[in-house]
Amino acid sequence: MISFEKMRGNGQSPPRVSLVEVFWSWVGSFVGIAAVALMQYKLVDQTGLLMLIGSFGASAVLIYGAIRSPLAQPRNLLGGHILSAFIGVTAFQWLGGQPWLAAAVAVSTSIALMHLTKTLHPPGGATALIAVIGGDSVHHLGYLYVVMPAASGAAVMLIVALIVNNIPKTRKYPEFWL
Repeated sequence: MISFEKMRGNGQSPPRVSLVEVFWSWVGSFVGIAAVALMQYKLVDQTGLLMLIGSFGASAVLIYGAIRSPLAQPRNLLGGHILSAFIGVTAFQWLGGQPWLAAAVAVSTSIALMHLTKTLHPPGGATALIAVIGGDSVHHLGYLYVVMPAASGAAVMLIVALIVNNIPKTRKYPEFWL
């Protein structure tokens, strides 16, 4: 039976971050997303932004705005996106005729695999889902989706995070690699 007592919550909201922290989070996310979009524009296609998958927006929140979170560390960022992209493509290829089932299998299997490999990164679930629901432009990529956009975009965002998050003396990134 569900206990509503558990749902009351007994903790406190975290304190507000400083304006300096807000500034560096903004700078990091701006440069990170711009770098991935610019890479798409210069190297792939000037009319679309296929490399800029929606899950990168959520990754930006973590790796530039919550840099101490275990979910924001390089292992989680890269592993979460890469493993989830692979699972998402596989789910679509095996179950694409039933997209509702492929979507559910992609996300739930990605979560399980990220747990087992200690690479839990919530945007990875979206990366898996995008592989299933992303339309023809994503489906035509097949397993290339794992490399581009998932791995390469996450790597670019990581490089930006390593630089920007270590400029101010008050920030240190990463907390751990492995």
